[in-house]
Amino acid sequence: MSKPSIKPYNSLQSKKDQVKHMFNMIASKYDFLNHTLSLGMDYVWRKKAIKKILNNPKKILDIATGTADFAISAAKHTKANITGIDISDQMIYVGNKKIQQKKLNNRIKLSIEDSENLPFENESYDAITAGFGVRNFENLEQGLREIYRVVKKDGYVVILEPSTPKVFPLKQIFSFYFQKILPFIGSLVSKDKSAYSYLPNSVKSFPDGDDFIKILNKQGFSKANYYPLSLGIVSLYVAIK
Repeated sequence: MSKPSIKPYNSLQSKKDQVKHMFNMIASKYDFLNHTLSLGMDYVWRKKAIKKILNNPKKILDIATGTADFAISAAKHTKANITGIDISDQMIYVGNKKIQQKKLNNRIKLSIEDSENLPFENESYDAITAGFGVRNFENLEQGLREIYRVVKKDGYVVILEPSTPKVFPLKQIFSFYFQKILPFIGSLVSKDKSAYSYLPNSVKSFPDGDDFIKILNKQGFSKANYYPLSLGIVSLYVAIK
């Protein structure tokens, strides 16, 4: 049984439009909150994900790039040229400023695109990364089909998503932090209460672990596995076409 689709706001807009609006609203505070609320571990998680790409990629596509942290990390740990896409123009704006500051303009190019309708030819990229964005897809399977289409044969896909720890008492501590503390701090800093209430709800509704592996396999990926990071707070999914 599929889990219900969760939207950021109580409105009649599509999930895609609501997600775009949400990230446009919080873009200026996103990096501060992301690094603070993850206690800086987001850098470590991205590095671990990139280290799972074993085909020496020349071209990487970063899906739902946001403010380009995954793209920047990929530039640091590979020799690839990276394309980052996102539906939020304000997140792209912040990402481009960071890329300029780090003098990575020759390695990373960002554009405003829809992850569920990619404007790239079949088998265009050696690897695809996605950090904390796949659960925001309006149509999860459509988005994964597009990822499968544009990655090359034997290419790697690495996806990071929050998950719920299974071990007592971490499960209970994390649940309290995720349900109460994180939304409070997020709404206080970003001034968008719905955005950080949406986060724990979207994680609960996401088909994580083996359920997500089954969906990846259904789209045609082979050798799909997942790795719990930081005692299960985050899951790293790795799949090969």
